[in-house]
Amino acid sequence: MRKYLSALFLFFIFLVIYYSGSFTKIPFADCVGFVLDAEKGKFMTTATATTHFLYINTVILIKNITGLNGIEASRLLVVFSGAATVSVIYLTVKSITKTEWVSLTAAFVFGFSFSFWRNAEIVEVYTYNTLWISLFFFSMIKTFIENKKQYIVWAGIFLGISLWVHIQNILLIPAFLLFLLYFKAEKKYFYSSLLVFVLLFASLFILNMSQGLSFKSPYSSDQGNWVEESFSKTSLQYVKDFFQSFAYLIYNFNLFTFFGVMGAVFLYKSNRKMFFVFFAGSVCVYGFSTFYAVSDNYVFFLPFNIIFALSVGYGLSHPKYAALKKVSWVCLLIPIGYLLTYKAVFQTEKGKAFHSFKKYKGGLDYYILPWMNDNAGILEFTIDKKTAPEPINWMTLSAMEYIELLKSKGYTEEEIKKL
Repeated sequence: MRKYLSALFLFFIFLVIYYSGSFTKIPFADCVGFVLDAEKGKFMTTATATTHFLYINTVILIKNITGLNGIEASRLLVVFSGAATVSVIYLTVKSITKTEWVSLTAAFVFGFSFSFWRNAEIVEVYTYNTLWISLFFFSMIKTFIENKKQYIVWAGIFLGISLWVHIQNILLIPAFLLFLLYFKAEKKYFYSSLLVFVLLFASLFILNMSQGLSFKSPYSSDQGNWVEESFSKTSLQYVKDFFQSFAYLIYNFNLFTFFGVMGAVFLYKSNRKMFFVFFAGSVCVYGFSTFYAVSDNYVFFLPFNIIFALSVGYGLSHPKYAALKKVSWVCLLIPIGYLLTYKAVFQTEKGKAFHSFKKYKGGLDYYILPWMNDNAGILEFTIDKKTAPEPINWMTLSAMEYIELLKSKGYTEEEIKKL
C-alpha cells in the first residue's frame, strides 16, 4: 500500500510542476498542428506516421467531455501523462530494487530530465507515448522480477496500443519478441500476448487500407523524406550525430549518467535475460534516434531514456552505493543545473550568437531550460508577420489556418496573440 501512496504523491508533485511550468503561448515545432486538429474536433480516421491517431483522438475526446478548447484539452492530456509516467517509473524501479529511496530518486531524475520535462510542458505527442511505453516496460519487469505471468499479456497490449500513438515504437518489437521467447514455455500467456499484439498492429494497416491508403501508410508520410535523408549524410555528420547523442544523454541525466551505465553492468551480471531484452530495445531506439534526419531528434530518445532511468535506479540499488542514500536529495537540485548551464552558455560568444539566431522561438531559453513559462508563441509570430532566419513554413501554414479558425469563432487578433 505504501508504494502506491508514494506513486500518488509523485503524481501530484509532478502534476503541479508540469502544469505550473506549462507553455504560456502555443510553442513552435509541431505544437500548433496538434492544437489545430484538436480545435477542429474532427476525429482522426487514419493512422499514418504523422497523424498520431490515438493521441489526437484522445485530446478531442477530452475536449468534447470537458468543454475545454483545443489548447487546454491538449495541455490536460500532456501534463497528466507526464505526471503519470513518473509514477510508473517509480513503481517499476520499486519492483526491481524493493528500495524506496532508490525508486524515488530514479523517478525524480527522470521527471526532471530535460527531454521529458520539456515535452510535458508543450503540446506534443511524446509524453502520452511514454506513458504507454513505460507501462510496457513495467509489465515486462513485473514478469521477470515477480514472476506474474498475466503481465506477459499486458506487455503485448501496451506495446500494441503504443503503436497507435507513435509508430516509432516498432523499434521495440525486437525486445518484445525476445521477451516472449524467454517465456515461450508459458504457452497460454505467450500466445495470448502475441495474438493481441499482432491484432493491434495489423489493425493499423486494415484501418488505412480500408480507406484507400497504401500498405506502407502506417509507417510513412507524404510530409517529408526523413528516413531517406538519414542514409544520405556524410561520414562527418554521422560522427557528429553520435557525439551529440552522448551530449543529450548527459544533459538529461547529469551525474546520474554514471549510475545508469553501472546499472546496465550490474543487470548483465545478475539477470542476463532481462538485460538482453532491454539491451535490444535500447540499441534499436538509440541507434535510430541518433541518426534520424530531423532537427529536434532529441525527442525520439525518450523510450531509451525510460530504460536508462530504470538502469539508474538499478545501479543506485547496488550495495556498494548504499551510503548515497544520505545524499540522494541532490536529485532535487537538477533544475538549478539547468539555470547554471543557461547562464554559463550565455556568457560565451557562440552562446550569444546562437541565442540571437534562434531568438524568434525563444533562443537559449527554448533549448536549455525545460520550463515554458512566458515562451515565444507561433501565433503571435505569424500575425505580426515576423520572419525567421531558417525555413519554418510548415509551422506558419498551420498557424495561419488555426488563426482563421479562431477568427471564425469570434476571437480578435489581439486575443489570438495571447494564445
